[in-house]
Amino acid sequence: MIKPHGSDQLKPLFVYDTERHHALVAEAESLPSLLLNSAAAANAVMLGGGYFNPLEGYMNLADALSVAEKLQTTDGLFWPVPVVNLTQDVSGIEGAKRIALRDPNVEGNPVLAVMDVDAIEDVSAEQIDFMAERIFGTLDPEHPGVATFKGLGNKLLSGKIEVLNFSYFQTDFPDTFRTAVEIRNEIKERGWNKVVAFQTRNPMHRAHEELCRMAQERLGADGIVIHMLLGKLKPGDIPAPVRDACIRKMVEVYFPPNTAMITGYGFDMLYAGPREAVLHAVFRQNMGATHLIVGRDHAGVGDYYGPFDAQTIFDEQVPAGALEIDIFRADHTAYSKKLDRVVMMNEAPDHSKEDFVLLSGTKVREMLSQGIAPPPEFSRPEVAEILMQHYQATQS
Repeated sequence: MIKPHGSDQLKPLFVYDTERHHALVAEAESLPSLLLNSAAAANAVMLGGGYFNPLEGYMNLADALSVAEKLQTTDGLFWPVPVVNLTQDVSGIEGAKRIALRDPNVEGNPVLAVMDVDAIEDVSAEQIDFMAERIFGTLDPEHPGVATFKGLGNKLLSGKIEVLNFSYFQTDFPDTFRTAVEIRNEIKERGWNKVVAFQTRNPMHRAHEELCRMAQERLGADGIVIHMLLGKLKPGDIPAPVRDACIRKMVEVYFPPNTAMITGYGFDMLYAGPREAVLHAVFRQNMGATHLIVGRDHAGVGDYYGPFDAQTIFDEQVPAGALEIDIFRADHTAYSKKLDRVVMMNEAPDHSKEDFVLLSGTKVREMLSQGIAPPPEFSRPEVAEILMQHYQATQS
């Protein structure tokens, strides 16, 4: 099986030992506590699940700046996006060497992790801008990732953490949320060797479905891990429970048994385009995938990135041997009327737009909200039905 990134064995930061877990829960009640923002909480969940192997906690300022600039920590570990705990107010924890980190996304703000505080550093506005520009490729305040990052705060806490729960993801998505440890175990149980991961933050339409099949067939893969983001998105995106229901129905009806795993992970979308595509590759390697599908405008938003920037970054900025996982490069997929099937548009004999069934997101949302199913060449009817119910419910 493919090795985790940066180590021979996966080292999740979740405390699985029952005795140690109980002791930390009890200790946390007497510790000074910090209420995390959603971004820092999501990082803790990913660290806990082993997705961010081999990191042992939140990065310090030197590592965060180095990762932003050079895609590596100060000790040379390849890493594409800073994993940080930025906050605005540290008045309740000043001088503390050990603190409880509380969850902002669960009622009552339970303890999410216990942290050994190595340092609390002030981050200048210039350093915030430097990191944001390198991560997102822009400082446009309209970019959702830039807006979120620049609003996190200018106090950076670094240090090792021990994770005590997986926030709301395990309770809200018990059939879907999986740690990197659990996915690795299931891949072994299924007897899969070559495994393709498909990243999605949207319901899967016909084009996505066929793209998974193309990758599996062309690579000779044993199976596909459909790995959906379950965390926070930008306004207007489809809520995670609706996406989950759509994908489950599609796999149930249209995929042969033991060819697709439906899983999800607890992270907030960054919309960082190329940098986020590389981060996706890192944690898909950690969960045991040998390949990641990277399509047009992977992890992008608006017009901030070129259509294939998320693919070329692997050629231009990922050093040889830095990752063991490979990427499957995909063009935009759509239904070809002439060929009567879904194809990659760059492989169709007729490249004119008239040959393809292409619908904008706005057009699809309008149709669904009016109770009109998109054409079957675009969306499976079973999936369209779930989406129509969602959009009509939001209208009422």
